[in-house]
Amino acid sequence: MLHHAKTAIAGAQILFVAFGATVLVPLLTGLNPALALLGAGLGTLLFQLITKRKVPIFLGSSFAFIAPIIAAKQQWGVGATMFGLFAAGFMYFVFAALVRWRGLEAVHKLLPPVVIGPVIMVIGLSVAAAASSMAVGKGGDTQVVAYGTAIILSAFTFGVTVVVTVFGSKMMKLIPILIGVSAGYILAAIMGEVNFQAVMDAPWFAVPEFTKPEVNWSAALFMLPVAIAPAIEHIGGIMAIGAVTGKDYTKDPGLDKTLAGDGLGVCVAGLLGGPPVTTYGEVTGAVMITKNSNPVIMTWAAIFAIGMAFLGKFNAFLASIPLPVMGGVMLLLFGTIASLGLKTLVDAQVDLMKPKNLVIVSSTLTIGLGGMVVQAGDIALAGVGLCALVAMLLNAVLPDRMEN
Repeated sequence: MLHHAKTAIAGAQILFVAFGATVLVPLLTGLNPALALLGAGLGTLLFQLITKRKVPIFLGSSFAFIAPIIAAKQQWGVGATMFGLFAAGFMYFVFAALVRWRGLEAVHKLLPPVVIGPVIMVIGLSVAAAASSMAVGKGGDTQVVAYGTAIILSAFTFGVTVVVTVFGSKMMKLIPILIGVSAGYILAAIMGEVNFQAVMDAPWFAVPEFTKPEVNWSAALFMLPVAIAPAIEHIGGIMAIGAVTGKDYTKDPGLDKTLAGDGLGVCVAGLLGGPPVTTYGEVTGAVMITKNSNPVIMTWAAIFAIGMAFLGKFNAFLASIPLPVMGGVMLLLFGTIASLGLKTLVDAQVDLMKPKNLVIVSSTLTIGLGGMVVQAGDIALAGVGLCALVAMLLNAVLPDRMEN
């Protein structure tokens, strides 16, 4: 009994580590945080089912989909966006089949760092304007929070998050978003910028309001290429947790199984109305620090996440977080995503003096950030999806040799 209690407490600690990032994505995209928690919990349990509960990872909300979700909601609406997110999960199955058929090397050949790096940079930078707008208190074109107040709140939240990221303890560095948002929220409450009435009026227990997907193939084509980056991230995440535990999960249960499990989680999250899920690096960090790699703790974390999805007051509390507080965290977060893309290029020593590499990186950034749209009838491609396809096509057709 004591052993089970310790395992449950360890599971609660894992959810605490993953919580800030998991609920941040729906808060930034206008989706329901309760459905994000439900999707994360169910996604993790389904992943464990597919992998026979051999891998100690937790699936939380994916940051890669923030910009595409915002863009898709504006163009097609929430229902169509959810169908697009559901469809994005099938990209994982494609990679799983490719790995099973040709091995991991085939994925690296199709998606080398020169393709993945600039696509990840586009994912982060494409929402830079939204981060700045929220930081100054704007929701769209409306000034929701007074400019001076918004600057104070966003700067304070940003500052706390930076300090924790740079100077915090190992455990604190796993949850900089959670600490930063908590500090900003406290300051906002002191300044009278938090409306607690909605929290008081909310029921203690409430069934989340599910979003019904609407079949829209344009939204599906828009989202499918977006899944390339988190699918590659998944492969890195599985190798990372393997390095921590000393086990080769790419062989047992197999990378094809882990990819399929993650993809199934993405599909289910889309059907529910929540953001797609992905493997969480901060959870791997927690496993490394605590030295507890028992996959059962992830089961407990998933169960707790599902339970929290039905706490009405808690979800009303999340919705009460002021706009500038979220903006302050976004200023760092989205730049960090772009920096990871740059790191991908640097680590692989991609030579930008090589004409092929220069063309791929330059074209990907311009097309992804420039607002370009390619439309054929009712089908449209833009943003991350379009630039990813262009990068893959250029990489496939351009020669590798240096031109004299």
